[in-house]
Amino acid sequence: MVRRHSMTLKMAVGATALLLMALLATPVAAEGSLATTGTFSAFDPGGPYTDISGSARMKRTEDKTTVTVKVKGLDPGEVYGSHVHKQRCDDGDAGGHYQFEQVVPSAPQVDGKSEIWPGPFTADEDGEATAKTVVDARAGDDAVSVVIHAPTGAKIACADLD
Repeated sequence: MVRRHSMTLKMAVGATALLLMALLATPVAAEGSLATTGTFSAFDPGGPYTDISGSARMKRTEDKTTVTVKVKGLDPGEVYGSHVHKQRCDDGDAGGHYQFEQVVPSAPQVDGKSEIWPGPFTADEDGEATAKTVVDARAGDDAVSVVIHAPTGAKIACADLD
């Protein structure tokens, strides 16, 4: 009887050790890594950019933020702005640009604050464009949407990052 319990105990300890080794050997995603995506829709469904479509993706890691924009339905050859905004699309047309609390040398500066701009970009002959930016800081929780601006600066499309 004692021998059976001893063997059971040894087997349990051995199985636990194997499980622990397997867990330690398994690669783990960067701590705090977060990816969010959204689909673009026009701010003005009756306006000149009703056919706009596409997606935005933001990946936040411990010390970087990467934003990628893919969009269709633009005017070929035109230059568009694109910025991360601090409000959702249906909340005051996404409010103003998201800004970091600290200066981030790899990010555009506006009035002494750093922002995230996956643009400007130029639409190709099919009215499509892709843009990507990497900033050397993690965006905060209030970086919640990406807005595309027309060549005139007007907000034409928005994607909530969920």
